[in-house]
Amino acid sequence: MKKIFSLLVLSVSFLVLAQESKWQDLFSYNYIVKIEQDGTELITATKSGLFYYNVASGEIRKLSKANGLHEVGITAFDYNPDTKIGLIGYETGALDIVTPNGVNLIVDIPITRSYQGSKKINHIFIKDNLAIISAGYGVSIFNLDKKEFEETVFFQEGNNFIASNEAFVKDNVVYASTSRGLYSHKIDLEFSIYLTWQRLNAFDLLQSDTNGQDYLFATKTEIYFGNNFQRLPYSFTNIKDVVYQTNSFLVCDVNKIYQFSTDGILQNTYDFSSYYLTTGAMYDGKLFVGTAFSGILDQNFISIKPDGPYSNTASRITLADDKIWVAAGRKGSYYQVIYDNNLGYYYYDGTRWVYPQYFLDNSQLAFNILDIAVNPSNPSEIYFTNYVQRNSKGVYKMIDNKLSKVFNTSSAQWYNVPEYLVFDKNNNLFATFSFFEGDVNFGGMYFISRDDSRFETIKTANIKTSSSGILAFNDRLFIGGPRVSEGGLLIYYFNNTPTRFDDDLKQILRVEEGLPSASVTAMAMDKNNSLWLGSTTGLRILPNALSDLYGTKVKVNPIVITQNGIAEELFKDAEILSIAVDSGNNKWVSVNGGGVFFLSADGQKVYNHFTKANSPLPSDEVTDIKINDKTGQVYFATSNGIVVYKGDVANVTSKFGEVVVYPNPVVYSQFKGNVKIKGLAEKTNIRITDAAGNLIHQAVSRNGYYEWNLQNQRGSRVASGIYFVLMTNEDGTDKATAKIAVVN
Repeated sequence: MKKIFSLLVLSVSFLVLAQESKWQDLFSYNYIVKIEQDGTELITATKSGLFYYNVASGEIRKLSKANGLHEVGITAFDYNPDTKIGLIGYETGALDIVTPNGVNLIVDIPITRSYQGSKKINHIFIKDNLAIISAGYGVSIFNLDKKEFEETVFFQEGNNFIASNEAFVKDNVVYASTSRGLYSHKIDLEFSIYLTWQRLNAFDLLQSDTNGQDYLFATKTEIYFGNNFQRLPYSFTNIKDVVYQTNSFLVCDVNKIYQFSTDGILQNTYDFSSYYLTTGAMYDGKLFVGTAFSGILDQNFISIKPDGPYSNTASRITLADDKIWVAAGRKGSYYQVIYDNNLGYYYYDGTRWVYPQYFLDNSQLAFNILDIAVNPSNPSEIYFTNYVQRNSKGVYKMIDNKLSKVFNTSSAQWYNVPEYLVFDKNNNLFATFSFFEGDVNFGGMYFISRDDSRFETIKTANIKTSSSGILAFNDRLFIGGPRVSEGGLLIYYFNNTPTRFDDDLKQILRVEEGLPSASVTAMAMDKNNSLWLGSTTGLRILPNALSDLYGTKVKVNPIVITQNGIAEELFKDAEILSIAVDSGNNKWVSVNGGGVFFLSADGQKVYNHFTKANSPLPSDEVTDIKINDKTGQVYFATSNGIVVYKGDVANVTSKFGEVVVYPNPVVYSQFKGNVKIKGLAEKTNIRITDAAGNLIHQAVSRNGYYEWNLQNQRGSRVASGIYFVLMTNEDGTDKATAKIAVVN
């Protein structure tokens, strides 16, 4: 990013991690990595976080990046019930130590500079106070008491490294399972010297475990057990895990669990043919299995997990009342269709998350859903665009989660591929599509009348395709252009005939009109009818976007802010991914690789800057932002899951809402930030006085929210005491008061 982006990062002193209670995760807990036990609890690691299941009471509680963990993408986990310490390994190579007193992040894994491979933690095995960590470079020993690495060995042969898939320690000897065989070494001064390790066999070993007496190893299809590496006389399909239990061990095949006695006698076979299994555990004689898509299953096929969406993959969010719809599809850099997940949409129905059976029953079809629209007059009707270059492309209409109709005008692979949706004020539906059949230089739209009686194809303009979506306001549509030179912003005027298209007017704004690039990537209309436009190289504002612009010379403007006396363009050269406007007209802007900025209405002030490093955001690439104006909740969509921030601006009107001041009291030794006041009117006149009635501070808030830095009019911090906040709305017809206690 350019200089202004760095300045913005430095200008925000708000400590987000201190605000964990304001965050909520909407993660999927379907993919089970490991199941451990402690008393009556099953402690389960998923890709998104941990959850604790009390077998006796049925209670489930979760631990994620929203309330304590430091990462997402869990790949390994182990737990010692004696010390109550767990260790989490992540895709990034980071580690979290989970104790009853909190969570500690470990990031300094000692890796040689010559290793350029994956940092993913493959496996963790805890014995007493030592954790044996397997990774792509070899094996590390981590001391849980000292919170430091004691030894690391790099399985390096020339320029190549051999990954340790899993490892354990028995009788002070570490055994590492690799694709080249089983390696062992005593924990001593030569542990870190690879040439001193002993290669015991040449099997392609994927899993291992020990009960402290015997060994257990697995290739993809075979099991070896006991101290003499005896082969189990059974063949398996695709072994996912091996786990020692009391007086037995479990073999987790791809859709079956086998239970053997410790001397290799088959005791039970559990068939889960409809599920993809990942691991298993026995508790009080009952089996619990981990799956890839259904959380934990008990022997009665009852799913046990925190409620959440079917998958973490999220690209676009649609809100309607208390319901949430999530689209998981995406495009390549130049609008290539990407078939990497074949996911349908998933949604929250107000009480629980649902994945429509239609997508499970039609997995042979290609799905790449870019957008979802809810019929404003009938919320049971859902439309979605399937952006694929196959026969399954089109605009789909669902009623109560069942397919009603598919709209499509072209069987050609590359043409009329639908993208984004919008309902106009008359509840007619428009869907943009790429590459108009017959003229690839033009984009197009589908028109679907509110009663579905009309389905028409409209040729729009020479912008080839839409990149960011489509907005409908009054008598016009705003359509973002693609990542090519012919792109820009298309303003499409209905010309007072919203269902007749042969007389419509079109206006295109490009670089000549002030856009920083021809690619419009994000759009949002604010409360002043200014259209905020994001592009691949910056941000622009189209003022008075709903005025009569056609035929006039239109210019879009940058936002210029002053930092340290230097005028700079806001978000210069930054790729804008999404823009949202809250009920107080504040702006939320996500930047590719830069997280999310919470800005004042005019963009001159940065209230907060959320990143993966300082907040529960699971990624710095937030592809969509949506806001529930009634609750103030802000939803962030990423490829690693959705998180929700409990914003301070909700349902802002000309009157006061419930005025809340926090923190209150303000104790300097505990909090050194600004005092926040929420529940204000659209325009609020604020006067703060001391107990004697002396004016200490005054200001005007125009967004339903205000922050006071606890300074008086001379710029000095106020003394300890009680301060009174006196507030009136713009015309003086509504008033509110509050008290603030300050302890220095």
